[in-house]
Amino acid sequence: MGTPANTLLLFGVTGDLSRRMLLPSLFNLDADGLLPEGLRIFGTARQPIGDEGLRETARAALEPIIAERGLDRAILDRFVGRLSYVAADASDPQSFGALGDAIRDRASGGIAIFLSTAPSLFEQTIAGLELAGLAGPETRLALEKPLGQDLASSQEINDAVARVFPEDRTFRIDHYLGKETVQNLIALRFGNVLFEPLWNAQGIDHVQITVSETVGLEGRTGYFDGMGSLRDMVQNHMLQLLALVAMEAPTEFAANAVRDEKVKVLRSLRPIDASLVAKETVVGQYVEGAVGGKPVPGYADELGAPSETETFVAIKAHVDNWRWHGVPFYLRTGKRLPTRKSEIVIQFRAVPHSIFAGRSAALQPNRLIISIQPDENISLTMMAKQPGLDRGGIRLREVPLDIRSLNAFADVRKRIAYERLWIDLIEGLPTLFVRRDEVEAQWQWIDAIREGWAVNGMAPKPYAAGTWGPAAAIALTERDGVSWHD
Repeated sequence: MGTPANTLLLFGVTGDLSRRMLLPSLFNLDADGLLPEGLRIFGTARQPIGDEGLRETARAALEPIIAERGLDRAILDRFVGRLSYVAADASDPQSFGALGDAIRDRASGGIAIFLSTAPSLFEQTIAGLELAGLAGPETRLALEKPLGQDLASSQEINDAVARVFPEDRTFRIDHYLGKETVQNLIALRFGNVLFEPLWNAQGIDHVQITVSETVGLEGRTGYFDGMGSLRDMVQNHMLQLLALVAMEAPTEFAANAVRDEKVKVLRSLRPIDASLVAKETVVGQYVEGAVGGKPVPGYADELGAPSETETFVAIKAHVDNWRWHGVPFYLRTGKRLPTRKSEIVIQFRAVPHSIFAGRSAALQPNRLIISIQPDENISLTMMAKQPGLDRGGIRLREVPLDIRSLNAFADVRKRIAYERLWIDLIEGLPTLFVRRDEVEAQWQWIDAIREGWAVNGMAPKPYAAGTWGPAAAIALTERDGVSWHD
């Protein structure tokens, strides 16, 4: 465990992510008494808005939370009293002098820096921090994704960071790892004797991971069209979820122990090269259709130009080790799909023989559904006796056993994922942050798929907005006798 920081420095404090997630997360922590009493928060961006400008921005962003939680306004006053603003241009290291003057004397108490800026500015920003005397041994640096567009650019970014900040002071963010249900997956697997004996190829038939969105570009035109769904979603969020599902038990819940096991999984992913990519991946791009009963334009219409960028991808992946030999992992993500959800489905194998033949509907294999968003829930489907008397004897039907957060933990407020990550950054706990070798193993696997697409000339297949992607995505699982959990 590191030494708690007494100073936060937030780059990009006037940006959308800051207003929607970062400041609200910090405020919630403060309202619950979870921030260190002497913690000061310094925000920076190009605009010369001053302390009062930042505090007004924060108040506007936090008013809805005050109303929703019924909090005393004195709590808001206390929080904004922590805030100070110092203007700096992230692209100009020479402009960091004022930041150094404002914060340098606090460095011995620990500084946590959050870069909510374009990765292209990371190198200049780090140079500016170094010039300002803010990159010493008591400073830790958090990096918001994306970290590159491929393995080579990711290595370039990581090299620039490592020149000043060693790995133990570098915190790479994947906000999915801050979500309660994702952390609960670790608790479910390694805190219960029930699942682990079956958590392997003998007990599990296949795994599905779906991250679906109903939205289109939503103002992210420049970023998304340069990335596509494979790099935007699969490379980080979905491969992290896969690693948590598939990893071996770590020796302890500690940073290196957990991340060592995730890296082993990522390095065990079977490469999908040019000879396999047409069979084991599907790419699509939405055309006009209807989502939620409302007509929406196609991707090219939203973009205003033709594009070969994929807005949908489905993949059949394999983890080539003893535990998972022969178990397919089906990954699916896309925009303008029928519903918004992120979920993991663990499909267990069927019982070897049914003693209830003729007395019930066909026995359904047990299925564990881990819902991450929009609702956090864990559901296990079981076969149970249908209530009532019947001359035929016992009749069965499938029933769910739910661990719904609203029921099991009704006294606990649902938190923003960044709240957990803020606490761990302040305390210097890197377990839920991503290590460099994880990022690079993910990129290596993704780059092979993209190269295979290029070699095979695979263009995105059209699918109507409001549907579950191209028909080929259904065929990807159906030829194995599997249906997507829609």
